[in-house]
Amino acid sequence: MPTTTTTAQYESGADIKRRELASFLRSRRERIAPEQVGLPAGRRRRTPGLRREEVAQLAAVGVTWYTWLEQAREIQVSAQVADAIARALMLDRNERVHLFTLAGVADPSPFADCPGMSDQIRLMLRQLEPLPAFVANSRHDVIAYNRTYNRLIDDLDARPFEDRNIMWLAFTDPAWREALIDREEVIRLMAAKFRSGMAEHLAEPAWKSLLKRLQQASPEFCEAWDRHEVLQPDNRSKRYLNPQVGLLTFDFTHLWLGPRSGPRLVTYTPADEVTRTRLQRLYELCASPADEARPVLAAAGR
Repeated sequence: MPTTTTTAQYESGADIKRRELASFLRSRRERIAPEQVGLPAGRRRRTPGLRREEVAQLAAVGVTWYTWLEQAREIQVSAQVADAIARALMLDRNERVHLFTLAGVADPSPFADCPGMSDQIRLMLRQLEPLPAFVANSRHDVIAYNRTYNRLIDDLDARPFEDRNIMWLAFTDPAWREALIDREEVIRLMAAKFRSGMAEHLAEPAWKSLLKRLQQASPEFCEAWDRHEVLQPDNRSKRYLNPQVGLLTFDFTHLWLGPRSGPRLVTYTPADEVTRTRLQRLYELCASPADEARPVLAAAGR
């Protein structure tokens, strides 16, 4: 019988990359709430997240050109424009690498500070001190954090940005192993939340890369992952053994900065008076005069 050849069979690698880039950009655009980038929400917003023209405005590119980019048309993307789009879409380090790979250009600033949130959120993190607070995405990458959270367990600043992931630290880091009092239950719940969150991101390289990395590094993670438990993020208590001030017991709260599957602000509140006193001491240790001039710290290349 004669075979039928479809159009897809004639697609070149460049065509496939353009379509993948278009889909990737749409998915990143739709996860960002207008308020996260200082734009009004509006009452007649038919699509989730940002509009194409809003991304074009934030990236300082033409609306028509950006529309063509999301339509997978055959247009050229410069490194400078790719960088502007990465910043406008608040991409983390892994997502930024993926964008430049699909665009087929070299990243001019692979370690550039790529702000992942508004200055108002960064200011909020600082003003929440001495309460430990941080912003994380649904993959548990720690995007930004204040000084108290930096020292809650160990010096987070000293770690490579690719290791500033709560899952990675909880399953592989000796300091976190010692600090998490209820570690067995904590890592079980983390794996369940990660599986639940990944359901919306099964094809995304950043998620698959983290999953593979955890499976290769931690038999504990493999065991927890194979249970197929699922759990949505929630507010509960957590205990830490800080090497400088001792046992700390917190109630922690999630505040979503966009869609529920997107970035969230997590704040730790002392659950008792002993923790409140010890937390103040920890804050005094980490908030030296030299730190006063430092910005709120960022992770994952942001």
